[in-house]
Formats: sequence, structure tokens, C-alpha cells
Amino acid sequence: MRSGPRPTPDRPAAPRSDGERTDGDRGAARAHRRERIARWLFLLPATAYLLLFFALPLVKNVVMSFQQYSATTFYTGEAPFTGLRNYAKVLSSDPFWQALLTTVLFTVGSVCGQFVLGLALALFFRRRFPLGDVLRSLLLLPWLLPLVVSGTTWKWMLDTDTGVVNRALRDLHLLSSGVPWLTGTSSALVSVILVNIWVGVPFNTAILYGGLQDIPAHLYEAAKLDGAGPTASFRYVTWPLLRPVAGVVLVLGVVYTVKVLDIILVVTGGGPADATQTLSTLSYELSFQRFEFGRGAATGNVLVVLSLAFALVYLRAGRRALNV
Repeated sequence: MRSGPRPTPDRPAAPRSDGERTDGDRGAARAHRRERIARWLFLLPATAYLLLFFALPLVKNVVMSFQQYSATTFYTGEAPFTGLRNYAKVLSSDPFWQALLTTVLFTVGSVCGQFVLGLALALFFRRRFPLGDVLRSLLLLPWLLPLVVSGTTWKWMLDTDTGVVNRALRDLHLLSSGVPWLTGTSSALVSVILVNIWVGVPFNTAILYGGLQDIPAHLYEAAKLDGAGPTASFRYVTWPLLRPVAGVVLVLGVVYTVKVLDIILVVTGGGPADATQTLSTLSYELSFQRFEFGRGAATGNVLVVLSLAFALVYLRAGRRALNV
């Protein structure tokens, strides 16, 4: 029996060294490098914007809070280091604690009102009806308007003597005299809360409406077949699936509301008798009316720390709830 040469199995080619790379390999490497450079170039404007308009002012504010920074500093350039003296003065003053209480009341009232009304409107607009898309678009107008414009309009509407709100109430014979919406110490805070609710409801409605669209319709059909009514469907279907979105809305609402300045400055200016003085307006007053920039910066930093603390606590609690 004749034996011929045995066929040799195909062996994998040995890897080429860097010097043996083909033109295709080098071209692919160059294309990959160009892609990475393009990515960084696209990120560069956003990074520069964040560093210039967020990181730099924040660092400057922190440094200023440890200095005796006053109006004369702009001429002399001298801002002596004072350590924690500015924080000690701020935390030991009665206006700070009154402003902190007002901030809590303003934030809780605004966020609760915005969320409840926003959720109700989101559930309402989930139903299909004529002109529903048009009405939902018009609902965004209060949120799109500049806050100064909204505040000025509401200040005119809530004026005690010439405001349209009091005039309408008198024409309906609901009141015999005008309500001091903006000049009464007991009603001014309620007024700015209502104005801020009007401004923030569209944002809550838009985000919650988007969250409702992601809930599968067959879950409601299954709940209906099981005999669940509207209340039970909301409790066992809508709310559990909407809770992650609701958590984000609440966190953003608190962070945005706790630092509201425009509305209060335009509508009441922090008055009357500091009834609407929050930490934001107190920081503004210390910095740009009393020219105590160090104390104003310290007050602003306390506000930032409180906002971050709330966000971290809430997000951690939400993460634990999801893991249960």
C-alpha cells in the first residue's frame, strides 16, 4: 500500500508585528484616533461652559465665604482671611433661622402643590379628547415665560387696591374689601407660594405625563378584569411604576425651589417685615444691599449644602426602596 504525503492541517497565521501591519490596519487605527479626538472636541464646549459658569463661581463663592470681602475689596484688592467667622455670624443670627424656616415652608408648600396639581393634570391629559394636545402645549406657557415677567404680572394681579384678583372677588360679592395679598405678613408667604406653584406646575405635568406614557396599557386592562376601579388601578399599577419618575421630579423640585430668588424679589422683595425672606433672598440682601459679601457667600454655601444633603438622602432612600 503506497503511502503518500500526509496533508498538513491549516495553521493559524502568526500575528504580525507592528512593522508588518497592513495599510488597512493603520487606516483603522487612524480612524479610531480621529473618532476619539472628535468626541473630546464635542465635549469640550460643554466642559468649558460648566467649568466657567458653574465650577469657577462655586469655588470663588467658597473662598469668599472665608474672607472679609466687602465693597472696599474691589478697590484695594485686600480680603483678609477670617476662617469660620462668617459662618459663625450667619448661624448665630436670628434672621438666618427665620429665613431657614421660611425657606422650608416655601419649599414644602411649593413642591407639594406643584406635584399634586402636576400629577392630576398628567392623569387628565392621558385621556384622549379633542384639542388635548393643544391644551397640553398651552400649559407650558407659564414655565416658558421669564420669571421676572411672571412675577411682575402676578404682582399687578395681586395688588390690594387695583389688582384684578381683588376686583373679581368684590364683583362676585365674596369680599367687601381687598385682601392684602402682598402686604400682609400672614398672606404674603401664601401668595408667593401660589405664584411659584403656578410657575412649576407645567414642568411637573410634562415629566409625569412622560412617565405615564411608559406604563403598558395591558396592565390596566388586567387590573380592570380583576375588578379594580380607578383608585385601585392608581394605587397598584400607576403609582408603583411611576414612583421612580416621581422621585426625580420631587428631587428636582426641591433643588429648584429652595434657591428661588426671582419670584420673591419681584413679587414681595422679601417683605413685608421679612415674612417672605428665604435663604436665597437673605444671601442676596447681605451681598448686594449690605455689601457683606463674605456673609452672603456663607449663607449661599449653607443653602447649597442643604440642597445636596436632601438630594443624597432622598436618592439613597429611593435606592433602598427599590432594592427591597
